Amino acid sequence: MKNKIIQTVLIAIVIVLGYLIYDSIMTPVRFDAVKKEREAVVIKYLKGIRSAEFIYRQLNNRYTGSFDTLINFMGTAKIPVVKMIPDPKDTTYTRTINDTVGYVSVADSLFGKNPKFDYHKINIIPFSDDSIFKLQAGVISKGGVSVNVFQAEAPFTTYLYGLDKQLVINLIASQTQIKKYPGLKVGSMTEPSTDGNWE
Repeated sequence: MKNKIIQTVLIAIVIVLGYLIYDSIMTPVRFDAVKKEREAVVIKYLKGIRSAEFIYRQLNNRYTGSFDTLINFMGTAKIPVVKMIPDPKDTTYTRTINDTVGYVSVADSLFGKNPKFDYHKINIIPFSDDSIFKLQAGVISKGGVSVNVFQAEAPFTTYLYGLDKQLVINLIASQTQIKKYPGLKVGSMTEPSTDGNWE
């Protein structure tokens, strides 16, 4: 009788230990899968911010560091819709005539194909507790030339909100150790670059 009780207890301990080992292996795997899913969404937002900044700069000769200004600009500024047709006087068909056929808002131009996307909330980091992307803009000097720059960033602590805290801390430590930004960002305030750190 005692042997059966001991065997039952040992089997239960083995099952619990097996589960704990399996869970300790799978926790980082699950974390990494969720991290990648969330990053894909955050990257779409950062690309949208970058595109809006490009158009803002084309029309204003500078970037903006204000989401209020950028969101208002996307809703009110219009860009021309241009139709290119071959020049009938050109027999080589290499020249074109640009014909403006109308105007569309910047928001519709950038996000019109995605009706579920609300550009009014482009400043809010997905999956965060309503945290806001950090947006900066300015002018730096590179080789004696003034260059307009901008940067938008989302730290790990915002879009990985609600996930295993220790794994987030480990991730931040690993990025800091290799001197990389601990999160996702696009643009730079120190270099004339508009690349994202995921590219």
